[in-house]
Amino acid sequence: MSVKRPIYSVKPKKFLGQHFLKDEDIACRIAATLDDYRSLPVLEIGPGMGVLTRPLLDKGHNLMVIELDTESVEYLSQHFPELEGRILCEDFLRCDLSSLFPGEFCVIGNYPYNISSQIFFKVLDYKDRIPCCSGMIQKEVAERLASPPGNKSYGILSVLLQAWYDIEYLFTVSEEVFLPPPKVKSAVIRMTRNNRTTLGCDESLFKQVVKTAFNQRRKTLRNSLSSLLNKEFMEDAAYNRRPEELSVEEFISLTRKVDEARGK
Repeated sequence: MSVKRPIYSVKPKKFLGQHFLKDEDIACRIAATLDDYRSLPVLEIGPGMGVLTRPLLDKGHNLMVIELDTESVEYLSQHFPELEGRILCEDFLRCDLSSLFPGEFCVIGNYPYNISSQIFFKVLDYKDRIPCCSGMIQKEVAERLASPPGNKSYGILSVLLQAWYDIEYLFTVSEEVFLPPPKVKSAVIRMTRNNRTTLGCDESLFKQVVKTAFNQRRKTLRNSLSSLLNKEFMEDAAYNRRPEELSVEEFISLTRKVDEARGK
């Protein structure tokens, strides 16, 4: 049965997108997503009052936390003395992660809904250093990340992340386990680095092709990619499809075709 903390010392701040998890059973389930990575240091994003922090420490993880809210930082400093020197009062999106971790590390958190996509784009920048990233996000975003081709939720983040990570939608979380309750359901995901070491195409062009295609997702690739490539080079039947129909491998192949055509 869930144990809920009755007293809250930090006021959730709307401008930071804070919704504090209050169900310790769920926190333990989230912490368990990193059980296979106890040999690596872990960075927790947005710990708030440490509901997820506690089971991570109990499991023996070498934990560092990053929190923008100064009130939460003060609370953590008082209630988690074992984290002395490992509580960063910084913006994760602006933080130089290379200066914090010389080698591989994992990322976990109850991520603020308003910046979750930006968080995952930053994780992608460190894909060769982050073998596993897990945590809780808005259910709709979780479905988007894990979506296979052919679904309406399949989009830019789906393709860019699935190119480098295997993504699991683990379980759904009710609004009632947060303070304050969000207006949407949440979900826990786990992203595990796959074995890919190279895309086999120009990576920056791959990102450009994916983003350009999905920015006009209702159009066929022949129309949406016209800003990148003259239509005279788009005779291949692949350009008659819409972006949500293409797998990661097909986007890689498409990028090669675009690159080759532009070279001509």
